Amino acid sequence: MPQGTFQPARTASPQTSSRFDTGEGPGLPMPPHHLEAEQAVLGACMYSSAAVDAARPILQAADFYRPAHADIWRCVLSLRDEGSPTDPIALGEELGRIGALTRVGGASYLHILASATPGPANCDYYAEIVREKAELRRLQAAAVQTLQQSVSEGADPDQIRAQLQSALDTTAGRGPSGNGRLGQFAVDGWDFLNDYGAQVPPIWGTPEQTAWATGESMMLVGPPGVGKSTIAHQLVMARLGFQRLVLGMPVTEGRRVLYLAMDRPPQIARALRRLVRDVDEEILRDRLVVWAGPLPATLDREPNLLAELAAHHDADTVVIDSIKDIVGKLTDDEAVGAYNRARQQLLRSGAELLELHHQRKATADAKPGGRPTLDRVYGTTWFTAGAGSVMILSGGAGNTVVELHHAKTVTGEIGPLTVIHDHQRGTSRVDEPLDPYKLLRDATNGLTSKELAAQMTGEPDPSAKDQEKARRVLKGLYEAGQATKDQELGGNRQVRYRARARHMAAVS
Repeated sequence: MPQGTFQPARTASPQTSSRFDTGEGPGLPMPPHHLEAEQAVLGACMYSSAAVDAARPILQAADFYRPAHADIWRCVLSLRDEGSPTDPIALGEELGRIGALTRVGGASYLHILASATPGPANCDYYAEIVREKAELRRLQAAAVQTLQQSVSEGADPDQIRAQLQSALDTTAGRGPSGNGRLGQFAVDGWDFLNDYGAQVPPIWGTPEQTAWATGESMMLVGPPGVGKSTIAHQLVMARLGFQRLVLGMPVTEGRRVLYLAMDRPPQIARALRRLVRDVDEEILRDRLVVWAGPLPATLDREPNLLAELAAHHDADTVVIDSIKDIVGKLTDDEAVGAYNRARQQLLRSGAELLELHHQRKATADAKPGGRPTLDRVYGTTWFTAGAGSVMILSGGAGNTVVELHHAKTVTGEIGPLTVIHDHQRGTSRVDEPLDPYKLLRDATNGLTSKELAAQMTGEPDPSAKDQEKARRVLKGLYEAGQATKDQELGGNRQVRYRARARHMAAVS
C-alpha cells in the first residue's frame, strides 16, 4: 500500500480535547479496526457477485474504519444493484463518474484491493471481522460519551441512560444471529407501542405544543431574508446550553452540533457572531462543528453521507443550511426520496435534525396574506411528508416584524406568532398581543372603536378596517357580558363601551 496515501479517520471529533478521546494520543488507544479484513472483503467483492451478496446482509458502509473503504463499498452495492460488474475497472469508472476516484486513492488502489483478498469464498468470514470491530468502536464511543456526561455538571441520569441504551440498540441484532440488515430495525408490537410511543421531552416547545420533536426533523421554511438563520442560530445556542428559551419556548440542551453551512458561509458566520462572546470560545471549540462549504456529494447520490458525517463528528444535532445545497434536483421525486432516506437514517442513528428550506415564488393567482400551507414549500411533497414539524416564516426580506406559522404540527398548533427580530443582536422575540378587555378595563372613560383601534395598532388615526375590527371586538365583549355600552347616538358619533363593573369586581 502506498505510504502516506491515507490517514485513518478518528471516530472522535478532532475538536475534542478531553483525555477520554477515542483516537490516538494520551487518551484511549487506537479504536478497534482490521484494515486487512476490510481490504479482503472489498477485494473478494470485485471477483464475485456471490461475495457481494454474502457480505451485504452483514455490513453497512459505516462499519468500515477507513472512509475510502466505505466509499468503495457503496459503489460496489450500487453496481451490484444495477447488475453491472464490480471489478476494479468497473469500480474505477463509476467512482470517477461521481468524482470520488481520487478520494479513494485512484485506480491503482483498487487493484491493490483486488490482490489483497485470499479469495471470494470466505468473504462473509472477513465481513464478520469488520462488523465486530465496528461494533467495538461504537461501544467504546458510547462508553466514553457516558463517562464524559456523567462527570459533567448537572448530569441527568435519565438522559444519559436513554442515550446509552440508544447506542446499545444500534449494535444489537447485527450479524447472522440478528439477520443483519433484515432484522436490524425489527421489534415486536408491544415494544414498538411502548418504546416508540413513549412520551419524551421535545427538543423545542412543550409536550402540549411541540415545535421540534425528539426523533423527528423540524423544517424551517421561508423566503430569503426573513430570519430563518436567525432563529436557527438561537436554537443552536440553546442546544449548546447558552440559553433556555427561543421565542418563549424551552429548548432541551444537546451535546454537540454539526452545522452544515453550505449557503454563503461568511454570511452565516457574521450572523452567528452576533450571539457569541469571547468567553464562549472553549465551548464553541468543543461542542460546535461547522462544515463551511459544499459536501463531498449530494444526499440523493449518497444517502448514507448525512449519518456518517454526524457519527464522524460525534454530533447529536445536525443543522442543514440549506436543503437546496444538499439535494441535486429539488423537484425530482427520486432525488427527494433519497434525501428523505438520508434524513430518516440520521434520525434513526440518534441525532436530531433541523432543516432550513425555501418556499415557492409567489404566483399571480396566489392569494395575498392568509395562512401559509405546505404547498408553499419548494420541491416535491416528500420534503414535508418526511418532516416531523414544518414552521413557515412570512414577511419581507430584512423586515423586523415577520409572521411564524405552524404548517405541520406534532401535538398542538403553535401560533401564528408575530416575531420581532433584533437584527443588531441576532435575537428574536414574540410580540405579545394586547388584551382588548384589559385595555377597556384600564380606560377611565371607556373606549370607542376608534380609540381601541388606535391603542391596538399604535396609530393615532387608525384605518377604517382597523376600526371595524375593533368595533367587532367591543361588540363581542358586550355580548359576552364583559362590557356595557352607552346609548347609541346618531350621526358619525361612535358608541362608547365600558368594562362591566360587576365583571371587574369578579376579576379583581
